[in-house]
Amino acid sequence: MTAERVRTRPPRAGAGRPAVRLLATLALVPPLRLAVARYAVRPGVPDRVGCDRCGAPIGLDRPLPALGPAARCPGCRARIGAAPGVVEALLLVAVAVLVGSDGPPVVRVAIAWWLACAVPLLLVDAAVHRLPDRLTWPAAGGTWALLGVAALAGSGATPWYRATAAGLLLGAGFAATTLLLGRRGFGLGDAKLALGAGALLGWYGWPALVGGLVLALTLSALTGLALLAARRIRWSGHLPFGPFLALATALTLTLTP
Repeated sequence: MTAERVRTRPPRAGAGRPAVRLLATLALVPPLRLAVARYAVRPGVPDRVGCDRCGAPIGLDRPLPALGPAARCPGCRARIGAAPGVVEALLLVAVAVLVGSDGPPVVRVAIAWWLACAVPLLLVDAAVHRLPDRLTWPAAGGTWALLGVAALAGSGATPWYRATAAGLLLGAGFAATTLLLGRRGFGLGDAKLALGAGALLGWYGWPALVGGLVLALTLSALTGLALLAARRIRWSGHLPFGPFLALATALTLTLTP
């Protein structure tokens, strides 16, 4: 009887993993909200270090309520950075992308790193049409380095060489439009974001890179047409491309076998 109970007792290993993962995800909210609040400023304006209204400092030493879901200044209750719930919702999307993506553990770590950088980049670009170097370079460099570790860990050099070439090709292509077309082309921030996005997509193959780029352009075009029809923008208006590139990359990583 005792032996039966031992055999039929449900395994407890991993029972707390969902809770641990949820806590780990929530722990990312304050630093990501801090990044959005700090860098969502117009070009030429110093990075934000406190509340715009009352000057109360914001930082990880005192994350609540400014860097929590409420996103409110502890002094005057003004909103700080991204709107309430937005960062948290994007983090859930990032977790879903990570769960739905395929690849060895180190590659998934590279995806997680890029997604963690992409969340604040998406929100900053949507708010002020800016992709700060302090986020784009770590996103690209960290992704490239982690993919290199994946290559050394057994995936082989071929996908890493392809990822490197894809990232450089996509970044150079974006930068070329800036040099040739000026404001009508992609910005240099988009080119730096494309380095990491291109490397990730290139790791999974050239079709993934082409598919991700086409999807990003399609999403941008459809959004622009919808805003034009609603008279929210003019033909001379400019849409930030970073959010579309980030979303298309995430969706492509999820759909790529």
